[in-house]
Amino acid sequence: MSIWESATAEATLPAKDLDRARTFYSERLGLEPTTEDQQGIHFVVGGTRFRLFRSGGSASGSHTQLALMVSDIDSQVRSLRDRGLSFEEYDYPNLKTVNSIADLGYARAAWFKDSEGNLLGIAELT
Repeated sequence: MSIWESATAEATLPAKDLDRARTFYSERLGLEPTTEDQQGIHFVVGGTRFRLFRSGGSASGSHTQLALMVSDIDSQVRSLRDRGLSFEEYDYPNLKTVNSIADLGYARAAWFKDSEGNLLGIAELT
C-alpha cells in the first residue's frame, strides 16, 4: 500500500486579512466557509477543499494559485461579473483574452484576483 492512499490534499491560499477574505469569498464568489479554526477558513468546491490561512507575506499574484473547473465558463464569468468581480485581461503573443476569456487550445479560461492578491482561474475543458 502506498503511503499516499489514505492521504488527502488541500490547496492553501495566503490571506493577510481573514475577515476581508471571508467577505470576498462569500459576497463575490458565493462560497460559505465549511469550517473555521486556528488554521484558517476552509471552503469546499465540488468536493475539493481549500483553505485560506493567515499570512504576513503577500501573494505573488503572478501565476494561477487555484483553478476552479466549470462546465460553462461564459455563464460563470457573467454570473461573477454580476456579483461585482473584475477579471484580468491579457494581450500577449501566447495569451489573449476576449471578453475576459482566453482560448488555451485544451481549455477556455479566465482569471481574477481575490481580496488578498491571489490569482484564481476558472476553466472549461474543450
